[in-house]
Amino acid sequence: MTIVDSPLFLSLLYLLLVAGIWMSALAVVNPGTGVLEILALVALGGAGLGTIFVPLSAWALIVLALGGVLFIASLRLPRPEIWLIFSALALSVGSVFLFQPEGGGAAVSPLLALTVSLLTLGYFWWAIRSAIIAQQSRPAIDPTRVIGEIAEVRTELNPVGSVYALGELWTARSEDRIRAGKEVKVVDREGLMLLVEPKEERK
Repeated sequence: MTIVDSPLFLSLLYLLLVAGIWMSALAVVNPGTGVLEILALVALGGAGLGTIFVPLSAWALIVLALGGVLFIASLRLPRPEIWLIFSALALSVGSVFLFQPEGGGAAVSPLLALTVSLLTLGYFWWAIRSAIIAQQSRPAIDPTRVIGEIAEVRTELNPVGSVYALGELWTARSEDRIRAGKEVKVVDREGLMLLVEPKEERK
């Protein structure tokens, strides 16, 4: 048995591949820094180099793809726990036989594959479900309700600053310079920016 066929090397190669997928997904969710993107490229590049010495199994890739389809089904169909169980099984089986060592057989420890699959499914199911629920739920405060309310200036309006109204901090703009601590009246809204004026009536 060569080093590239050893269980340790194959397990590390598998973890490197999974880490690259995780980093890529997190980079999509949190773009901008470039750190996650670089780490994803390094991890996936390392896994890609490893496949030069240990080829991938075509049927295992198909099983992994099936696991991904079942995961998507768990987000959209009733009884998500059933789809998640089948997805975890498919991902675990596909992971175990993902690589083809010279001696044949399982390349990755079944326990390692099952643990990684469950952690991956659990995290992404929670993260995606939370994002879907957040998009579908109505905001706690209707932005139109703030018009006509009295707000407190938190940072000086000159002409843009921040005000506190209806329990939330808003970006606001005023034609007059208004110091922090003063009260203003919300007269209109442009997107997420409030248009305010001094609380006192203008002469």
